[in-house]
Amino acid sequence: MTTNDLAAYWMPFTANRAFKARPRMFSGAAGMYLTTPEGRKILDATSGLYCVNAGHGRAQITAAIREAAGVLDFAPPFQYGTPQAFALASRLAALAPGDLDHVLLATSGSEAVETALKVALAYHRARGDGARTRLIGRERGYHGVGFGGISVGGMVANRRAFGTMLAGVDHMPATYNRAEQAFSTGEPEWGAHLADELTRLIGLHDASTIAAVIVEPVAGSTGCLPPPKGYLERLRKLTADAGILLIFDEVITAFGRLGYAFAAERYGIVPDMICFAKGVSNGAVPLSGVMVRGGVHEALMSGPDAREPYGIELFHGHTYSGHPLSVAAGLATLDLYRDEDLFQRARGMEAEFAAIMMSLRGSRHVADIRPIGLMCGIDLTPAEGKPGAKGYALIEETFHSQDLYVRVAGDTMIVAPSLVASVGDISAIRDRIAKALSAI
Repeated sequence: MTTNDLAAYWMPFTANRAFKARPRMFSGAAGMYLTTPEGRKILDATSGLYCVNAGHGRAQITAAIREAAGVLDFAPPFQYGTPQAFALASRLAALAPGDLDHVLLATSGSEAVETALKVALAYHRARGDGARTRLIGRERGYHGVGFGGISVGGMVANRRAFGTMLAGVDHMPATYNRAEQAFSTGEPEWGAHLADELTRLIGLHDASTIAAVIVEPVAGSTGCLPPPKGYLERLRKLTADAGILLIFDEVITAFGRLGYAFAAERYGIVPDMICFAKGVSNGAVPLSGVMVRGGVHEALMSGPDAREPYGIELFHGHTYSGHPLSVAAGLATLDLYRDEDLFQRARGMEAEFAAIMMSLRGSRHVADIRPIGLMCGIDLTPAEGKPGAKGYALIEETFHSQDLYVRVAGDTMIVAPSLVASVGDISAIRDRIAKALSAI
């Protein structure tokens, strides 16, 4: 038996040397709590990684996965299918707004983004508009870790080590301006005009070269940046007028985080594609996908690769697309959301959640607080010359001394409790954060 000395596992997005000097381990979970190997109960303030929307350890999802594993462990997804995958796609199409009626399945948010970008390029080619190859993202955007995702993404730490990435990519400015928006609740009043930066990029590159614009409705991993009022609506009009596809990256915001199945519904917008992951399976089994509008789907069904009835319309997919265990988890999770009315529950708790989070205003180190839906970014004033040091001190303090897990990105903590959280749970999260801020 090999000794577990922690050396073999190279951990993702982790300060490995610091972690292995003082580990933070989980070995169990139930409801709103994670459990350490020593038996300590750690209050989960961030739904794992924004994915455990229905709370940990849901027996209904576990039973569905167990049953699926005993019946069909794997089925090839290329040229063959399973009834369950088609059932899940139909359920998702019924939830999505407008004519987002077609679903491509994958296993991670990164894969979903790469899929959507490729669909955008293939769509324009199928319509005889193959010069549209340029992709536009946004500064401070996060779209996963594939080369397409980090190219359209705008978080410098995710980009700087990997060279020039994809050619033909540009970026709109981030929507956040602390001087104009500090301590806003929900969508800030200032900033809708920032969508007009797309007009400048169209003028620079010409619309005939631009395939798609991709944005998160609420920028999540960068620290929860809500869209200014009217910003997304203006972006939808500009893209539609220019024949540019609009992709919403809803890996974080879908499945109740903003009180709706998809954030697009909150804003009354039908984008051309929606990327989803995380909450679709409650984090129990990796599952992701892309919702695609009817017109985009039909263009590929009749494009140059579909001239023969046996022609493959889109040369893209994954070994684990529509995996039986993932699909089982997804179907059971959608049942929970429906049966417990969790999206409506989250919507009803938004105001109280915001008030509780805003009560941290004036605490030591706090520079800004941005609640929207059931997610909130809390900026800390950075330690001079040591960006990220204060954020790391916070997770050490919350885990080891306050029995709290909270996600930190640099010097921003992100609170995003499960949709089953009670007011008491949210108040306990606030209280433990306040104690940690006083201690660091």
